[in-house]
Amino acid sequence: MNERDWLAERFEAHRTHLRAVAYRMLGSASEADDAVQEAWLRLGRADSGGVENLGGWLTTVVGRVCLDMLRSRSSRREAPLDANLPEPLGGQAGGGDPEQEALLADAVGPALLVVLDALAPAERLAFVLHDTFGVPFAEIAPIVGRSPAAARQLASRARRRVRGIAPAPAADVGGQRAVVDAFLAAARGGDFDALLAVLDPEVVLRADGVAVKAAAARRGSGAPPLSPEVRGAAAVAETFSGRAGAAQPARIDGAAGAVWAPGGEPRAAFRFEVAHGRVVAIELVADPARLRQLDLEVLAG
Repeated sequence: MNERDWLAERFEAHRTHLRAVAYRMLGSASEADDAVQEAWLRLGRADSGGVENLGGWLTTVVGRVCLDMLRSRSSRREAPLDANLPEPLGGQAGGGDPEQEALLADAVGPALLVVLDALAPAERLAFVLHDTFGVPFAEIAPIVGRSPAAARQLASRARRRVRGIAPAPAADVGGQRAVVDAFLAAARGGDFDALLAVLDPEVVLRADGVAVKAAAARRGSGAPPLSPEVRGAAAVAETFSGRAGAAQPARIDGAAGAVWAPGGEPRAAFRFEVAHGRVVAIELVADPARLRQLDLEVLAG
């Protein structure tokens, strides 16, 4: 085995972890893959012989790449996502209940990606790396260009914001389904106003790379282009108006959703995040590998 093959084998052993880090940082499967690929390229250019902890080194590299991508994403918007958020209430950094901190960390995943989008890039990185993946603040500090104490404060501030603006717990599956059913009915009927009524003004639609490519292949049929990320009620309503006719109600990972399953084979899943009676996020999953990972149950219409 030559050196590059040996290095590739070691990298592959960490790929799943790196992709999980990048996905929670970026909220996009395709961007997460891009970040992991960039980490591989940087590893190939680095002197890896002196790296004692390759997993830690790669996590740091992915963190830096994601931070750059988040900052670039923010700079393309007219205003930062968190520009109008209230400042969090007081509280000492690191002074929370350890059990509650663990529960909060476990909750960080697709359901809170919209909330994480409200954080400044450095806050999001510090919170995700520390609270979800247990990366020490001493290792986070150089990534964000702060001291370990300042990195701890970033994570603490992010933690308070997550507590303050997270969507309501998804315990009322019946209520969720009513909202999702209303969304699907409005989409099928092309009722734009009804779609706007059920969508949060700041709703976010995210689609994975397979879904984007499939939509592009259907352009000849008059279907509009699908972007990896669509923001705002009007844009999301326009994307779905007159469509979703073949989507069936489903329970996905215990929450209300929808699935397109021609011939009984799931080809696309729609994961909905519902808060306060409105859809705040939709994730379109068409990647077969990701579909197989979902706990998916098709429901009667």
